[in-house]
Amino acid sequence: MKLDVDYLEKVRAHLLESAEIKHQIAEKCVDSILAAADLIAEVFRSGGNVLLCGNGGSAADCQHMAAEFVSRLTMDFDRPGLPAIALTTDTSFLTAFANDFGFEGVFARQVQTLGNPGDVLIGISTSGNSSNVIRAVEAARAANMHTLVLTGSGGRLAGMANVAISVPSANTQYIQEAHLAIEHILCSLVERYLFGERDRQGDENS
Repeated sequence: MKLDVDYLEKVRAHLLESAEIKHQIAEKCVDSILAAADLIAEVFRSGGNVLLCGNGGSAADCQHMAAEFVSRLTMDFDRPGLPAIALTTDTSFLTAFANDFGFEGVFARQVQTLGNPGDVLIGISTSGNSSNVIRAVEAARAANMHTLVLTGSGGRLAGMANVAISVPSANTQYIQEAHLAIEHILCSLVERYLFGERDRQGDENS
């Protein structure tokens, strides 16, 4: 099938714009990414847990990131599991609470129940205005937990958290694509902050 030139240009435009957003992140967000990795590593080092929440594609990101912490990021860096819980996965709780009380509190309730002082809540919202994520961050702050948010260029969440990584875009697709790259970077940095000696030993034995 012959591809229409307009579609070819659409593909190129999307990829180039997404790459440009990542370039801007490399220029503007490195300090906040490093601060976020340091915060997560310190929580793990102190025996705390990571809790994650978000909606839609951001919910998938929560599950993805939690899986990488509990399992591992790459085959070539073996290390113990790290305690991370995606608050997006228990459909029985989510549907029961939403049915009885409304959806806005589904994450806050879990934070109040599962979170402990010194843990960290990671809230992911492309708009920065997801009401259930905002309420979860408020609940985490009330419980003396640390807070980290991944957002786009707008919204309330960035001003509420201990650390905010704000992708310089208002386009949901580009923000989500950037969030995934940032999440992979955070997992990689945290592994090496905590278990860097394993990495050095691997280099020495190679």
